[in-house]
Amino acid sequence: MEGTITAIKAQKRNPNRVSIELDGEYAFGVSRIVGAWLKVGDHLTEEQIKILQEKDANEVVFQKALMLINHRPRTEHEIRQKLIEKEYSNAQIDLAVEKLRESNLIQDATFARMWVENRNQLHPRSRRLISYELKHKGIANELIDAALQDSEDDSELAFQAANQYARRLAGLDWSVFRKKLGAFLARRGFDYGTINLTVSKIWKEMNLEGLESGKKEECEK
Repeated sequence: MEGTITAIKAQKRNPNRVSIELDGEYAFGVSRIVGAWLKVGDHLTEEQIKILQEKDANEVVFQKALMLINHRPRTEHEIRQKLIEKEYSNAQIDLAVEKLRESNLIQDATFARMWVENRNQLHPRSRRLISYELKHKGIANELIDAALQDSEDDSELAFQAANQYARRLAGLDWSVFRKKLGAFLARRGFDYGTINLTVSKIWKEMNLEGLESGKKEECEK
């Protein structure tokens, strides 16, 4: 297939792509970026068309990768896995990831720091569990270690997590309170010793608050 370009038309369903007509007939479609240099009157050889279509296929993969990170921050590993699921070739995926790196759109170190900060502030859990989560996302061990350097220690993280949850358990007796709060902290990845100390500390603080509240009510009567 070769011929002279007689028309370049924006596609109705996707205005970011154009249809190329050769000698008055539709020949192929490409993204606007890939076809930006084309103009009516250009003669395209079979080899030139093949190169255009290959570049277009690579651009499709890159645009898909951009959509993935625009939806939410992702690690390089996550992006690769999503693109593999779409059955793109390894060569196409490598090219897309490299372009993202060159544009600083993939930064695993920044992702890891943001993940640690988010977990600490909104969903406290053990450093061990955070590390496991980041490994599951394909973050390198040295980046995980660096991100965890500024994290709170487990005793503080356990207290923050327990303090948020324990209010739901107000009014329970000690054995039930200990069992439920202990199970909650275990699911957050804390070890036995940290759990025991934290549960006892929260129990004492809640009961102290109850005593002080009771004394205040007595004084107001």
